[in-house]
Amino acid sequence: MLDGPAPPADLSRSLGDIARLNGLFGGRLITLAHVKRLLASSPPDQAATVLDVGTGGADIPIALARWARRAGRRVRIVALDRDPPTLAVARRAAAGYPEIAFLRGDALHLPIRAGSVAVAISALMLHHLSPDGAVRHLAEMDRAARAGIVVNDLARSRPAYAAVWLATRALARSRMSQHDGPLSVLRAYTAREVRALCERAGLLHVRVLRYPVLARQCAVMARR
Repeated sequence: MLDGPAPPADLSRSLGDIARLNGLFGGRLITLAHVKRLLASSPPDQAATVLDVGTGGADIPIALARWARRAGRRVRIVALDRDPPTLAVARRAAAGYPEIAFLRGDALHLPIRAGSVAVAISALMLHHLSPDGAVRHLAEMDRAARAGIVVNDLARSRPAYAAVWLATRALARSRMSQHDGPLSVLRAYTAREVRALCERAGLLHVRVLRYPVLARQCAVMARR
């Protein structure tokens, strides 16, 4: 339901659910931890640009901006999404964060020059794509980023389906979230499938890390 046109109130509630569940179950922290490692070798006095592909409600860009402020790091975060109503929700959520810029664009054809960002990230994006689309998405992120990429998504399994079904029934406020959450697990890739997609995209030195308690996995590539 989130992929199609949705009433603004339903869309806002669903994106709010995603942000809240990301916080409660640590999904956001996974991405933050890997971004910090990829930026660790860059000079702290130089601004680093992070591209968030499929930003949704921009909860991860906001978390990155908060971390950078606490750490005294200069960052510029580009939050990209193809859906104008989603970008409108994200802009309202991030109104107090001038370091976040918003850009409408397609994950399969990023309007970004090669090597123009330090790190490219996506979260809960991969399962929305067909295998061919996922390969293109990964290749585009690889093309855009100098230091590395972080792809955080659900991992398909029966325990993950049960956990997400229970979490959305207990904690989600939107019927869209209750519908889409379990379906997202069914559409997600396994770790083996993610590795195969990365190979098809030509990504070298990728690690696919599992987080079973969170029903998450993360593909991380650091340039050597």
